[in-house]
Amino acid sequence: MSPIEFDGSPTPTLGVEWEFALTDKVTGDLSNSAAALFASVEEHHPERLGKIHKELLRNTVELVTGVCRTTGEAVADLTDTLGVVRVLTEELGVDLYGAGTHPFAEYSTQLLTEGHRYAELIERTQWWGRQMLIWGVHVHVGISHRDKVLPILDSLLNYYPHLLALSSSSPMWAGQDTGYASNRAMMFQQLPTAGLPFQFETWDQFEAFVADQKTTGIIDQLNEIRWDIRPSPHLGTIEVRVCDGMTNLGELSAIVALIHCLVVDLDRRFSAGETLPTMAPWLVQENKWRAARYGLDAIVILDGQCREELVTDDLHRLLERLQPIARDLGCVDELAGVERIIAQGASYQRQRAVYRDTHSMRDVVASVVSELD
Repeated sequence: MSPIEFDGSPTPTLGVEWEFALTDKVTGDLSNSAAALFASVEEHHPERLGKIHKELLRNTVELVTGVCRTTGEAVADLTDTLGVVRVLTEELGVDLYGAGTHPFAEYSTQLLTEGHRYAELIERTQWWGRQMLIWGVHVHVGISHRDKVLPILDSLLNYYPHLLALSSSSPMWAGQDTGYASNRAMMFQQLPTAGLPFQFETWDQFEAFVADQKTTGIIDQLNEIRWDIRPSPHLGTIEVRVCDGMTNLGELSAIVALIHCLVVDLDRRFSAGETLPTMAPWLVQENKWRAARYGLDAIVILDGQCREELVTDDLHRLLERLQPIARDLGCVDELAGVERIIAQGASYQRQRAVYRDTHSMRDVVASVVSELD
């Protein structure tokens, strides 16, 4: 069994990855134009190639930050890259679409990004793999030592439904309202190494798990473990992959700030000798389903004693408790955006309202695209 070295971050740094679909400006359908976009980036802005990444399908582009100290710095980094990309997408006749799923696209017309790794994934996962017309936001937070990683990760699962409910933006699929706030969360967990993480007590157990995965050919590389929250040892972070795609910078900054505060709060409590609260895997799983199904109307399980409460009521209390952390991290203003999401509604609610008014999935796409302005 090979050891997995964790390259710890001395401070709670921040990194954000924001996935976008590319949609045709005329039809609103997905556009397999990522290759043309990357060719344009390489020609006109080669210095940006490290911050604009390819993904599984040619309808997708991912914008990534460098290593940042604050939410404001991360958002400024993304905004800068976004400005460059939007000029290029305008020239290609496509828009950036930031929700978790597309309301009417057909998987059969989507093209795979060239590369052995992507082809192998589809060969293995077949129908489910080809269905992955999904987009999300991933947030990395630096952790100083590997012994902190698994306790923080396990405790962070208590807040899974809060993050998913706030970010839910994928209610529609293949021309229908699914009845779920986040159909993306339900779809992605069908891949063999995706979904909720296992809860390990020691790093040795995690290493043994990875060794089993490699021995049996389930994975070749550690990053092929696609959990909703996972250690990222080579970066020295915990990577939170819970969230649906986000349609605008305001909501992105609010949820990034919340994740940053949650991880730092748990880190400090663990470092102070506290045993961090956790819940049984079956309770965590139920919370994921409730948030995916009901979004901000979910009644969530709060603890191992099975107390329950409306997720927004628990969020109000959580935001108050995190204020000192937010001041330390310089994200008080951004964190306040969580209350605005609660008051004004999440993306899945806005999309449904557009469809209710217009009965047009194309108008839903246009509404999502317009929110990036």
